[in-house]
Amino acid sequence: MAERQSERERIVVGVDGSEGSRQALNWAVRQAELTGGWVEAVIAWDVPQFHGALGWMPPSSSDEAALEGRAQSEVTSAVEEAVAAHPAVQVSTVARYGTPAGVLLEASRDAALLVVGSRGLGGFKGLLLGSVAQHCVQHARCPVLVLRGQEE
Repeated sequence: MAERQSERERIVVGVDGSEGSRQALNWAVRQAELTGGWVEAVIAWDVPQFHGALGWMPPSSSDEAALEGRAQSEVTSAVEEAVAAHPAVQVSTVARYGTPAGVLLEASRDAALLVVGSRGLGGFKGLLLGSVAQHCVQHARCPVLVLRGQEE
């Protein structure tokens, strides 16, 4: 009888399109292969807000389906790249509305491990730890691995 996905250890990994998140996803896929677990690649999306000289300006596209679709496309592309060398590993993708830290914390509630890159797309290059990684380390209900990228 095949083991059900939910009975194996689930590794949640945050994906945002950054090189650090791609490295975190690659690490999570290799770890799942070693432990017999599976990976849930999670990306957060939100309606962007823009500020101009006159204050808040509406986003160029408020089409939520398009924003979610772009996020889903990003996480799917990253997963396809990561599983190319590890085709036996089961990886699911999730695109959820919300802030990155909030979405990752909710997704990892009953996970065996949460994996994030040390810095994502936002912030400053000189930071050793980004705000999302720091928030996850401080508030997650499971162990958190913060992967420091090779180029950092």
